[in-house]
Amino acid sequence: MKAVYPVIFTKTESCVLVEVPDLDILTEGKDFADAIDMARDAIGLKGISLEDAKMDIPAASDMECIDPQKGTFAGEGTGFVSMVDIDFMEYRRKVDNKTVRRNVTLPNWLNREAEMAHINVSKVLQDALMVKLNVSR
Repeated sequence: MKAVYPVIFTKTESCVLVEVPDLDILTEGKDFADAIDMARDAIGLKGISLEDAKMDIPAASDMECIDPQKGTFAGEGTGFVSMVDIDFMEYRRKVDNKTVRRNVTLPNWLNREAEMAHINVSKVLQDALMVKLNVSR
């Protein structure tokens, strides 16, 4: 699922403060490029955490509904609103690399052939699933 969220960026003397009101996210970056990366990363983490908890990801507000003067960091500097995009499926593929143990049933003769050929059955299964599902890392 792809989404675009309004984000309040507030420039201070030492960094750029970031608030994503729709997701209750606060973070910061050393400059605007870093702040955008940090916002996208935080949005992605929050989204997949909500999905894993079987909760809905909140819809994005209209940009016009976000007032930077009412943001958490309003007293820290001048803020403005911009949009940050995220592809939650792509983000999950990028960061969710924990392994999951699955039992696979193979005929004994096929398992023996794979062992003799020193084939990593888990790797072959991963590659085949990615081809079958038409996905990549």
